Amino acid sequence: MRKLGRYLLEDRLGAGSFATVWRAYDPELDTCVAVKVLADNWAANADVRQRFLAEARLLRKISSPRVVRVHDVGVQDDRPFFVMDYVRGGTLAEKVGHCGPEEALHLAAEAGYAVQVLHDAGVVHRDIKPSNLLLDVDRTPTAVLVADLGSAKQLADASGLTVTTGTPAYMAPEQAFQTGGFDGRADVYALGVVTYELLTGRKPFGSGGRATLVATQAPPSSSPAIPAELGAPAGIDALLRAALSMEPENRPRTAQAFADALSSHGEEEQAPTGSPRPRPLVVWLAAAVVFLVTTVLTWSVR
Repeated sequence: MRKLGRYLLEDRLGAGSFATVWRAYDPELDTCVAVKVLADNWAANADVRQRFLAEARLLRKISSPRVVRVHDVGVQDDRPFFVMDYVRGGTLAEKVGHCGPEEALHLAAEAGYAVQVLHDAGVVHRDIKPSNLLLDVDRTPTAVLVADLGSAKQLADASGLTVTTGTPAYMAPEQAFQTGGFDGRADVYALGVVTYELLTGRKPFGSGGRATLVATQAPPSSSPAIPAELGAPAGIDALLRAALSMEPENRPRTAQAFADALSSHGEEEQAPTGSPRPRPLVVWLAAAVVFLVTTVLTWSVR
């Protein structure tokens, strides 16, 4: 078993272009943690190294139960690493194609509320996708935490990097083409893609995203419709079409507004409205019994 500082690396949880995340054991605190280690081939790159450490500082600075927390940083063999909460439950990617409409809307709304925490701290994530959203199954109902701020706008600005960053399938057009800058509504677009994917099991514009369709001169006017057989609540189509709009001003203004809309639709899914619900027969019978008993007692007293 490999050791990094005092941490014993057990299982690899995921790997990207710049770093690898491990599940590890902290013997001093007798607990599981997650350790993110900068890749060997980037350890000597000053800009990437700065961004990596800036991500750790930013995660530590944003104190919220909706954002994964950093507890320690270190360097071993000239490779920086930082230590985070280990969140049981995996990532949202494992839920794609495996949840019904009610669960999908709940998880997507949770993701929206987590992203809003970043926006409130002045940070645009720029790489919202299911694998960067963690499932905390120790909470009831299951909560979603946001992770991996390596592409966050504040970090890129701090390092002076201006390259396009993110995952094509989830990137808003203004982010992909760098047309006039972007704000938190780029993350709202990504949340729209995530929601569509949770509901249908597929990405609305394929792995290349909307930017690829635009580049091939075949831009869709709106997102594909949610199949009726999935049983998604009425209004979800319109909400996702707005979130996935080409124009940022046509999307929900904030991640919280998007999450609130998802939550309201989720409540409709659980408790449909539109016509009065008949009172159960047992309620009427109980009321009748109470009335008769009261009447008998009243006459008995007389």
